Amino acid sequence: MPANTTNDAAPARAAATPGTGTPRTPGTREAITPAEAVAPAETVAPAEAVAPLLRGIAVLRRLTEADDGTLSLSGLEKATGLARSTVDRITATLARMGYVRLDGRDVTLAPRLTELGNAYLAALRLPALLASRADALADELDESVSLAVGDRDGIRFIHQATRRRAMSLSFRIGDLLPAERTAPGPLFATEWTRADWHRWRDRRAADPEDRTFPAVPPRDHTTPARDEDFEDRTAAAATDGYSLDDQLIEPGLVAVSAPVRDPGTGRIACVASVVSHTSRHTAEDLRTALLPRLRSTVRSMENDLLTAPPPEPGTPRSGLATWTAASKQELGRDFVESLARGLTVLTAFGEDRPALTLTDVAKATGLARATARRALITHEHAGLVAATPDRTFILTPRVLSLGFPPLSRTSLPQIAQPHLTALADRVHESASLAVLSDSGEEIQYTARASTSRVMSARISVGTRLPAHATALGHVLLSLPESRSQGYALVDEELEAGLRSIAVPVRDRTGRVVAAVNVAMHAARRTAAACVTDVLPLLAETASHIEADLRVTGRFRRIPLT
Repeated sequence: MPANTTNDAAPARAAATPGTGTPRTPGTREAITPAEAVAPAETVAPAEAVAPLLRGIAVLRRLTEADDGTLSLSGLEKATGLARSTVDRITATLARMGYVRLDGRDVTLAPRLTELGNAYLAALRLPALLASRADALADELDESVSLAVGDRDGIRFIHQATRRRAMSLSFRIGDLLPAERTAPGPLFATEWTRADWHRWRDRRAADPEDRTFPAVPPRDHTTPARDEDFEDRTAAAATDGYSLDDQLIEPGLVAVSAPVRDPGTGRIACVASVVSHTSRHTAEDLRTALLPRLRSTVRSMENDLLTAPPPEPGTPRSGLATWTAASKQELGRDFVESLARGLTVLTAFGEDRPALTLTDVAKATGLARATARRALITHEHAGLVAATPDRTFILTPRVLSLGFPPLSRTSLPQIAQPHLTALADRVHESASLAVLSDSGEEIQYTARASTSRVMSARISVGTRLPAHATALGHVLLSLPESRSQGYALVDEELEAGLRSIAVPVRDRTGRVVAAVNVAMHAARRTAAACVTDVLPLLAETASHIEADLRVTGRFRRIPLT
């Protein structure tokens, strides 16, 4: 996209990224001049960087690396080195944005945070264009299939089609792996510049056990890998056009990869991989038995890229960050407006907005040019944004490091649970989520929040009940009365004294995939009171669940159980 004015020049020097520049012979050791030795990031932030935004990014990254995306406030204080008061203000701001959930002293990543990674994936377009091909190949081979892009001297997953087995792939969308321990890595390295190779060697020397890659087990320090091994694999990949991973990440895990090339430039757009276990295939089996089918799929993917129409122009975005002033006025010093504004800048990008000028970003967010410029400088320093030669900015794969890996495995019950808990606290009655069984004759409870009443509905997760006798079932079966009203009220049909009201939960396509209800003893509320007092809160809860389901399900299938 051309710059709108000459003032849209890049605010800071962009570091070279893998896949850019002039390719060199893989594995050779040429002299590297100081100008080519580009560091992964400056150790000191630029003077114009927004300090609260950098701190917020650090908090999100520490939460992403934590088990289940959760840390205590004191744990965040220790992990980030920030003062407790700073951690409190940052997490309060992130909670206001819906990016984290505060539960007592614990902070947990919230589904809405995936809108940042969604912005990158939408601008990239590859998941939307190629995911169905990867899914079909996984179904055909009954093996896991992934798509990955290069991220400096690592690879980052943008799509996963996994098999449900006792021994299955545990990598998630957004996970970062060291290039030298993967099958895609040598393929990406065929396009590295001398600066990229220099950066890779520096990282290897500084982190010989791969401790900076939480998604992989640390390397066995007793058998260190040689740099020459990866250089030789890269040279072979350049010649063969594919690459193998023979248990480089951990014993038993094998993979074969092939590059998907951009039809316009001939460069690698992404890499497709088939991943298996040695109990099913050896690495050589993958090459002889599965590589031909992988290559056939890759050719189809490349044809999809060639024939894909340009994205439909959307409605110009504007005022994305104007809400922050009201939040600042309401919450005072507990709301860090510069952090909220800075993160909102990332959401200005999308499928029809893959590259934006400074003017574009300012218009989309409603921020002053100076404010937008400082946010872009900060994101560039953090590796989330890169400046292009034509004076535009693009999101980098590193945006996925902000919460996407743990949230990419979120199920519908996990999404619903906090909303059900909040609803139960408000109405002082039990609230549940259920789905329809495969037979269509029963409902299965998948999430539940109960109250501390002496007498309440005692139903546990996993319980199955006849669909025709429950309000949840009436909604899931889309019976005429519940369909026309938008809710179902069942009065003592399942059990004497039990009254229940339920509403549907719809996915991104509008399909009813689950239902939520509130159940109580008939003596506590009349049927009319259920409609006037409980139904509005129940419908609001369903809408919150649907909003989270829409954002987390944009680039993946959400498990319903």
